[in-house]
Amino acid sequence: MDAAPGDTPVPRLKDGPAPGSPEARALDATWRDPPGFIGWFSAINHKTIAKRFIVTTFGFFVAGGILALLMRLQLARPGSTLIGPDLYNQLFTMHGSTMMFLFAVPVMQAVAMYLVPLMVGTRSVAFPRMNAFAYWIFLFGGLMLYIAFLLDAGPDAGWFAYVPLAGPDFSPGKRVDFWAQMITFTELSALLEAVILITTVFKLRAPGMTLNRIPLFVWAMLVTSFMVLFAMPSVMLASTMLIMDRLVGTHFYNPAESGDPVLWQHLFWFFGHPEVYLIFIPGLGFLSAIIPTFARRPIFGYTAMVLALVATAFLAFGLWVHHMFAVNLPELGKSFFTAASMLIAVPSAIQLFCWIATLWTGRLDPKTPLLFVLGFFFILVLGGMTGIMLASVPLDLQVHDTYFVVAHLHYVLIGGAVFPLFGAFYYWYPKITGRLMSERLGRWNFGLFFIGFNVAFFPMHLLGLKGMTRRVYTYQAGLGWDSLNLVATIGAFMIAASALIFVVNAVRSLRHGAPAGNNPWGAGTLEWATSSPPPACNFHAIPVVHGRDPVWQPAPVQPEGAPSFTHVAGLAADARELLATTVLDARPDLRLNFPNPTPWPFLGAVAVTLLFVGSIFTPWAVVWASIPVAIALTGWFWPSRAENSEHLALEKKP
Repeated sequence: MDAAPGDTPVPRLKDGPAPGSPEARALDATWRDPPGFIGWFSAINHKTIAKRFIVTTFGFFVAGGILALLMRLQLARPGSTLIGPDLYNQLFTMHGSTMMFLFAVPVMQAVAMYLVPLMVGTRSVAFPRMNAFAYWIFLFGGLMLYIAFLLDAGPDAGWFAYVPLAGPDFSPGKRVDFWAQMITFTELSALLEAVILITTVFKLRAPGMTLNRIPLFVWAMLVTSFMVLFAMPSVMLASTMLIMDRLVGTHFYNPAESGDPVLWQHLFWFFGHPEVYLIFIPGLGFLSAIIPTFARRPIFGYTAMVLALVATAFLAFGLWVHHMFAVNLPELGKSFFTAASMLIAVPSAIQLFCWIATLWTGRLDPKTPLLFVLGFFFILVLGGMTGIMLASVPLDLQVHDTYFVVAHLHYVLIGGAVFPLFGAFYYWYPKITGRLMSERLGRWNFGLFFIGFNVAFFPMHLLGLKGMTRRVYTYQAGLGWDSLNLVATIGAFMIAASALIFVVNAVRSLRHGAPAGNNPWGAGTLEWATSSPPPACNFHAIPVVHGRDPVWQPAPVQPEGAPSFTHVAGLAADARELLATTVLDARPDLRLNFPNPTPWPFLGAVAVTLLFVGSIFTPWAVVWASIPVAIALTGWFWPSRAENSEHLALEKKP
């Protein structure tokens, strides 16, 4: 490194067509989404789809937060009659389902869908039409759930929908059916996004970006995507079997017909506990991007960090019975899951020590993103400690189904995901918009969120130890729960005030934020080597990578007259042509012609929505709705004459 990181915001990967040149304008025109009303539904640019994903998931986050505030208002004082038991059950279920299925995992994938192509130095994600389809499917699934809730048909069996409570005998009507189909919507979207990210990382990296030069955030999302491939089919199978029990009379979970209700728990938690790490691991990736930038030095222990991410993913699939210690399972089997629940803290601790070492040996710049990182350290350690406590079967049996578990869950998920996510928003907001968010409002956002979070959720540990169970919509006075519930409610409103400040800051900064420049933080990863916001094609010239921090590490000096190899030349400017590289060494492999924008992914999502929603009311919808699905897929893959001509022209090109 020939200069201290952050000394200059000017990227060192500077060759290629200059902005505003004829070639650059041609590239921007080629990769830009079409204008107009039809163009809005035809967009396939990964940045456009990612921004829609981010805004939609944050909208669901706000909706889930409002539901939580209503629950906290109901529990703020004993004997409250603000909300009845039926509505409370719907609020409880909708809040958990929203945060777990419509916010936590999708928002991580959305941020990755924007950043990963920029970080690996390519112009698009793999399968851009499938990316657009995944967004529309996700949106329609979330809207279906909330429309059902507004029509008093919201699910009421809990976000984990245990049978037989969620079965046909105890939950008549369509409430649980809407929940089960929402699972199919969201998990289909997550699976598609995982396939897209894996293919993008493995085959579309810039030349020179070998596996040991991939940014740690990209590693985190790659590991997460593989986890999605193994975890999501489990819950999709479980929810499909549930809706079949309810709609067509199967008996997968009916013990009277040789079914087994415990099967639901195994299938659900085989997904459910890895899902905690589907949320947590991207947060670790955020930290590994933010900390080196504000410590002004490369990350300490890169290899150990990567191995810790992979170890976390493997161990995450070996402790789902951690949630089932109250089930009548063999005690010896429980002991193995106790050991796994404690062992998974080791790779997380390795990463924590590497981050501390990076900060300890760096020159800290305490901006808002770094404040959220430091808040994460405090919250995660507390949540991890209670996780180790719950790994013990005797203690778990005592506090199971109490507010102690609610407190632990929120300390792990909010501490492990939302704190890093806020830091990531402040960190990458200039890259997306070209403007900086207000530092003053950011500090208020952090302070209120940190204090409010601890005020809201730390008392829940004490409530659980005092015997307050989950799912109670009211309670009697004199049980020792009154003041603690009131304090928790005050903390919840502090969190809401913090979220409001964040929204105001984000919206206000769109127009009035200070211009950011291309690299306001002096960061070293590849997304900062292009303009802010990036052009439609991401890079006017695909860079050639020479180190783990390409902006900090210039190309090696070549003998006089030798090529510098700072960028790739020869790709077409008038066609969506990309360079594919080899998996291990990122050597140039193939030239690919990517598809053009089309409304067929949107129309395909509408057709699939008709199939999913219609099947809630009649199994024949699966048959009849398959016809529009087939029509949409045919239109999707049917090449136009212009595309055929473009392919032929590129094939003849040397």
